Amino acid sequence: MSTVPEAVGDPSRNAPAAGVPVVGFDLDMTLVDSSDGIAATLRAVLAEVGITVTAADTWPYAGMPLELILAGLAPGTPAATIETLTARYRQLYPSLGIVSVRAYPAAAAALAAPAAHGGRSVVVSAKHTPNVHRVLSVTGLAGAVQDTDVTGDLFAEAKGQRLAELGATAYVGDHPGDVRAAQVAGAVSVAVTTGSHDVAALLDAGADVVLAGLEDFPDWLATHAADLQNGKRAVPLPR
Repeated sequence: MSTVPEAVGDPSRNAPAAGVPVVGFDLDMTLVDSSDGIAATLRAVLAEVGITVTAADTWPYAGMPLELILAGLAPGTPAATIETLTARYRQLYPSLGIVSVRAYPAAAAALAAPAAHGGRSVVVSAKHTPNVHRVLSVTGLAGAVQDTDVTGDLFAEAKGQRLAELGATAYVGDHPGDVRAAQVAGAVSVAVTTGSHDVAALLDAGADVVLAGLEDFPDWLATHAADLQNGKRAVPLPR
């Protein structure tokens, strides 16, 4: 996992205008359904070292950093071997994993929605950064977010630090780690149930809002943007 990157380019770009929404989005199982490709790549990598897993075995790990997924699927594996498996996964993913990735039907509209309120969207993911860009490209979502507003290789609290740098007022994700990211950033945590965690789990993690999917996001955002414009504290205090 990489450390939190420094802001890229003009630092003023990361300072949003007062009263406008800057919305961060997770990638896997939030903007895109990447579960089949992730499972296929994990199964291939682990099979090379004699470990057999099913797609069902991989599902509970959706949204977690790759190193933690591999350690969970192959308990007791030495850290050095996990590093080797991680590198092998990243080598195979462009050919095995990306072909089956599909954007959720409402993803493009969700990414475009902040601009209608004078704001912008950013993407902050646990996925390896080059693969984040690949997935956005193949799913047709790349044009909705600037390259400098795309960050990978971060999870949970480390995501929150990057979101704070970007001035995020809300963060949308499917995992309890995404809730923690929003909390660290002082942003509204908007959770979606398109991943492996249900409403109860996301509320227990501290999500401020839980949506069934991104179809409901533009309506929620309109209220969030109005609150920001009216000077209401739509953003919780950091926890």
